[in-house]
Amino acid sequence: MRKEDFIQSIQAGYTFKGDCVQLGAGMLDGEVISEAKIFLPLRTMNRHGLIAGATGTGKTKTLQLISELLSNESVPVMLMDIKGDLSGLAAEGVLNDKIKERYAKMNLTWEPGSFPVEMLSLSGKEGVRMRATVSEFGPVLMSKILGLNDTQGGLVALLFKFCDDNQYPLLDLKDFVKVLQYIGNEGKALVEKEYGKISTTSTGTILRKVIELQQQGADLFFGEKSFEVNDLMRISSDGRGMISILRVMDIQDRPKLFSTFMLQLLAELYATLPEEGDLDKPKLVMFIDEAHLIFQEASSDLLRQIETVIKLIRSKGVGIFFCTQNPMDVPASVLGQLGLKVQHALRAFTAMDRKVIQKTAENYPTTPFYKTEDLITQIGIGEAMISLLNEKGIPTPLAHVMLGTPASRMDILTDMELKLIVSESTLAKKYNQDIDPESAYEILTAKLAATERTQSNDANTSTPTRGAKPAPTLLDNSIVKSMMRTAGNIVVRSMLGVLGIGGKAPRKSR
Repeated sequence: MRKEDFIQSIQAGYTFKGDCVQLGAGMLDGEVISEAKIFLPLRTMNRHGLIAGATGTGKTKTLQLISELLSNESVPVMLMDIKGDLSGLAAEGVLNDKIKERYAKMNLTWEPGSFPVEMLSLSGKEGVRMRATVSEFGPVLMSKILGLNDTQGGLVALLFKFCDDNQYPLLDLKDFVKVLQYIGNEGKALVEKEYGKISTTSTGTILRKVIELQQQGADLFFGEKSFEVNDLMRISSDGRGMISILRVMDIQDRPKLFSTFMLQLLAELYATLPEEGDLDKPKLVMFIDEAHLIFQEASSDLLRQIETVIKLIRSKGVGIFFCTQNPMDVPASVLGQLGLKVQHALRAFTAMDRKVIQKTAENYPTTPFYKTEDLITQIGIGEAMISLLNEKGIPTPLAHVMLGTPASRMDILTDMELKLIVSESTLAKKYNQDIDPESAYEILTAKLAATERTQSNDANTSTPTRGAKPAPTLLDNSIVKSMMRTAGNIVVRSMLGVLGIGGKAPRKSR
């Protein structure tokens, strides 16, 4: 009776209108129930999600599986590959005994397959170069990235306005630094005349913040040619969604740069895409592996900006999935926006771990079939607890699920295979050329050099040649000088005498 109730509950909760993909089969008391099929509706994939669990519990393979299922349904996918273990999506997987056993339990058939993949990079290594200009960030976002206060943010807004009015393009960070130095030194008087007072202390603080960003490698990210977000939403020639893998293994120790890139990308998607409402399937789904890196060093302003973008970008047809070890790594304000939750096992080694498990269990719907707090520590590898929102926004019943296995290679590509993918990429030809057009740095440098030459020429014209004596004049004659002093004294004494205060007092007669 308990098994029949479970099957009925799962079938009622995981039956949806429209296109769906099957993630796996429900489990009860350790047994796989093939009739309890767990479907994921494409219609709700723009409501964001979370994939969480301890190291080695299968998070990355779950991320890989969902990406494959979406690609097969013509949904483009973008993956943030922090550890470098997602490139195998471009190659076929290999059948083994474990896969046979798993699929026999679920009464499903496994078939190997490779997927259309585009390799992307922020540093230019083994992938299509992704860059953005300083102008695209704008003054508000730039201020939040740098963690500036209102006064300093106002100065950044002034800087952008000054550049717009004078046609000084802000492309990379050296442009930003050059303009900042100019308005704080040589051009300060000119700028203050038009835009108001400038605090030298503020310019110095902003400059130090920019240098901190540069030390994390931000110079690699800012510049031309700027990446167009529409290139993330391509469909391959066989009708499947392109899977864009951003390989960021070389910046995982630079969280400032990673959060900078993520916020700019989300903001650009929001600004570029039209309002779509609820689509039958999303236009793009993004998976952010090791998501704690976004929030690790983010300021409160930056967190609010991320939260706002996540709330609003859903209406643009974009879904965002965070993949992390601990659900508590994601701020509560963001966690509350996530509709799909895939929870792999957590380990209870310490008292703090047990508190995390207890809090995690409270985030899931109650169920008569499991004791959630205990189940979290007992889930096997390749299994997960799943709950999602249906079309009406109501959470589905909590299910312990045996997940499917990726059809692609569950390992990384070789260096030769990676180079082959990049060499055949049309996007690499579009974005991997180094371009440094004339911008604010070059314009201001030339302007200051011209001013310095002009001042030097003026100085040479007015200053006598060293070692040469100037031509003598009438005033240099000593006789004339003496006559002028005498005449001057007479005139002064005469004037004082008229006023009755000049000369010595006359002696009195006895």
